[in-house]
Order: sequence, then structure tokens, then C-alpha cells
Amino acid sequence: MSETVPCDGGEVRRVRGNDYRVLQPLEQFTPELRVSVIIPAYGAQDKLDLVLQGLARQTYPPELTEIIVVDNGSSPPLRLPEGTTARLVVCERPGRASARNAGLAEATGDVIHWLDSDVVLTPGAVEAHMRWHHAAPYLSVTGYMRFTEAPPPAVLPEDMEAAFEPAEPHAWLVGLVERTDGLTVDSPRPFSLHVGGCTSVSARLVEAAGPMDDDLILGQDTEMGFRLYQAGAVFVPEERARAYHLGPTMRMREQKRIDRVSHAFVADRIPAYQWLRTHPTRQWKVPNVTAVIDGRAGYEAVRASVDALLAATVVDLSVVLVGPWDTLDRDRRAPLKDPNLDLVLTQGHYEYEPRVRLATTEEVHPSVPFVLRLPAGWVPGEDSVARLLNLAKNEGLGLIGVLLDESSEGVVAARLERVSSFARARLVARPGEDLDDAVDDVSGVRWVDAETYGFTAEPVELMSRRSAYKARTEASAEAYRLAREAERLRGQVTKWRDEAARWRKSAVELRREVGTLRRQLHAARRAQRGMRDVLASTVKRALGKKPSG
Repeated sequence: MSETVPCDGGEVRRVRGNDYRVLQPLEQFTPELRVSVIIPAYGAQDKLDLVLQGLARQTYPPELTEIIVVDNGSSPPLRLPEGTTARLVVCERPGRASARNAGLAEATGDVIHWLDSDVVLTPGAVEAHMRWHHAAPYLSVTGYMRFTEAPPPAVLPEDMEAAFEPAEPHAWLVGLVERTDGLTVDSPRPFSLHVGGCTSVSARLVEAAGPMDDDLILGQDTEMGFRLYQAGAVFVPEERARAYHLGPTMRMREQKRIDRVSHAFVADRIPAYQWLRTHPTRQWKVPNVTAVIDGRAGYEAVRASVDALLAATVVDLSVVLVGPWDTLDRDRRAPLKDPNLDLVLTQGHYEYEPRVRLATTEEVHPSVPFVLRLPAGWVPGEDSVARLLNLAKNEGLGLIGVLLDESSEGVVAARLERVSSFARARLVARPGEDLDDAVDDVSGVRWVDAETYGFTAEPVELMSRRSAYKARTEASAEAYRLAREAERLRGQVTKWRDEAARWRKSAVELRREVGTLRRQLHAARRAQRGMRDVLASTVKRALGKKPSG
């Protein structure tokens, strides 16, 4: 292998969205990064032996490869075969997530490679993963698994294809990759690719995202994938990193039942799964958007902004009020003279509001997808936040700036920030570079005006939930009445059209009768003139006769 220059000019290359094709990793590269392969295992010693044999055949340098097997309470305990370089760790807490976290605590590599104890890698798989990690330090790479029902051999054969085929692909993942041109376009949830069976991740990203959530029963891989996405990860499917899964997965056997269980838990933790959040008013562990407001800006100004946010059409929202709340000592003797009275009022007003958190520093849950920074005193319209979120979603924007006011003193703006875009920008930003410029490169930036999106500095009368319900009920009744009236008018119009058709038909018939009468009148007049002429002639003849004798 020849040495590679992973990034032009020593800079980290920038991927826009999830279009990793710009990275173009070299076929020939000098391996420098260490990889820790973590294998959680419970029983099935025969399959584990095959997995370790597959790792022994990898083309990636063994001196850069660390293998950690985690025995998750097997009985009898698992053993490592002679000659293996793997280390054995015991984790008594049951669950794959706990076992992986135990292995992660022991890992020293630059890259973490999750590998299940029934997944056998083909010889070049680890190298195929690592060529990507040498190209950029913020990747999650997933190999292609095929599921075989062939009985496990005692010794791993040289020709794995002959031994394990025919086998089935991971149909759901293959379908996802094909629908999105390899996750490079139209992929709003690329983190779904993160499956623990054969995925490698930059250790820096894992450190930023945190370990697997061992409180989850199922769905740990996807939930961690989402946190990696929030930390700035790009997700790469690598077809050349092939592996055989010895037997079908539980998901293949029980997909509907597994989804039923996992969806009940991940809905609270993955705001990107909005289709699981169908309840119109309930709150979730991780909201979709958190608004950050300076709580020191004055009671009325803070309340105007916060109350408008809490009344917005986006219910999946929380508010963080930043202020010195821990230093307040309420003056109970002369409260009106308290120099911190506005802070005391703000604290008292929102202390028990579950969607508002009083924090001394900006504390936003790392899994929140969007952060809205709103100057106190500015009031968003009822649907303003929803419209901004739709704009960010539809155009994949990392930042939307709302121009609120502009004067000689400067610009006042609100900002809707996509957390994953800013995390990526921090990974690739050059020293001294404005972070917004890096965000523009990796996602895009758009500025909009306050009036168009319904922001105002004027007081707004908010509607209570009861009033809103009554308004909706009245509007629904009015809509029903108007629909009935429209139906009545449509019936009347139909009646009038039928009547008009009859009138047109009668008019045609009348025109015909008039024509007939005119012809008859004309004929009568001609006959009259003829009779007059005959009579005149007769009279003339009669008058012209001489009287006899």
C-alpha cells in the first residue's frame, strides 16, 4: 500500500448532507489507524470460533487490530481458542448494549468496529471499512451482511461463498440504500444504517455521542446511530465489506413484534421519528426543538416570548431560560425593592412549567435536533416555528436566520440551528473560520425576514386552550354550515341549470312557432293581395259592362 493524503492541504474534507462521494478514499493507502473490534457474545461458542477465524484472515494489519470479546454471562463461560490475539472481558449485566459498553470501556483504537458473535467477515472487510476512516474522521461505515442458513462448519473454509451461499441480503437495508442512491440523496434518516452487526465508527464520534443506551430493550443500534448523527457523523454503506450472518436475525423472524417493542421506547429518544409522535399534546424525553432565551432580559419581555412559544402549533418543544437562578434570594420583607425582582418574577412564573427549564448555562439535550435562539421580547406567530422547521427539513438547511430588526447599532436576529450540522461544522472548520460559514458548506444557510414568518415585537393576545377549542368548534360548525349551504346552492344551481335548459328549449320552440306564424302571415298577406287583385279586377269588369236596353 502506498501513502495517501486523506485531505487536500491537510484539511478535513467537507461532506454536504450525507453525500460522502466527495471523499473518494484511495484504493491504496498506508494503514495508520488502530481499530478495536468489539464482539458481545452469549453462548454459541461454535459460532464465536468461526468469527475469530474470520478476523484472523483479515488483510488489515494485525498489529493495528484490537479484538475484544465480551462474555455476557454465558454458561458455561466462553473461551478463546489458542493462537488468537483477542482479549476476553466478562460483563455480568445482561443485554447486548451493556456488553458492547463493557468492550468499549476497554477499547483503545481510533475506530470502533461493532461485530456480532454470529457474523463472519470476509477477508478484506476490515480493510474496506478502514479505507474510509483514513479519508475522514467523522464516518460510520456499515458492511453488507448476507444471512445464511447453512450449518456452521467446524473450521471456517477458504471458500466462504461456496460454504454459505445461497444466502439472503439484509433486505430492508439494501432497499434503503437503493432508494437513496447509497444514502447520498433524499435520506432524512441516514442514521438508520447504523446496525451493530458489522458497523465501524470513529472513536471520536463515539466519545462525543456517548455509549449505547442500556436502558433500552431493543433499538439500541438505531438510537446510538441517531446520537452519532447528532454528533456530526456521515453514514457510508460499503458493499465490499462483506460478511455472513450465521442464521437469520431475530428481526427477520419477528419484525412486527420487534417494531412494537422498540417503537415504544425509541419514540421518546429519537425526535427524527416524528411519525411515532402522533399524540397532539404529550411531551417527550427529547423534544424536537429547544428554544434558548436570555432570562435576564426583563419579566415582561421574557414572558412575551416564552408564552408565545408554549402556545405555538409545535408542541414538541421545550424552552431553556438562561440566568443566575442559583444566586437568587427572594426578599420577603421588601420584595418591591428587590434589585433582582424581574428575575424573581420570571423564576416564579416558570419554575413549575414542565416545558421550561431554568438553567444557569445553556443546557440543551445533545439529542435535540433543532435549537431556536430567540431574543427576549420578540414574539413568534402561532405557526412560525413550524414553518421554520418545514423550511429546514425541505431544503436540508443547517441554519435559518430570521432578521428581526436592523439599525445603526447592529442586527437583531433569531436563529434556528440544526444541531447535527453545527456538530459537523465544528469537526471540519478551519482555525479562525466563522462556524456559520462551515455550516453553509455542510448543510446550507438561509436568511428570512420576520414579517414573512410572523415574528413581531408587539404584544400579542394569546388564546387559551379552552378558547382555542371553542374557536375550533365554532369554526368547524361554521365550516359545516357553509358546506351545507354550498351543497344547497349547488342543488339550486343544478335546478336553475335545468330550468334554464327548459327555457332554452321553450325559446327554441317559440322561435319555431314564430317562424311558422310569420310564414303563415306572409302567405296570408300574399293571399290577401291576390284576393284584392281578383276583387279589383272583378269590380272593374263589372263596372265596365254597359247596362242592357
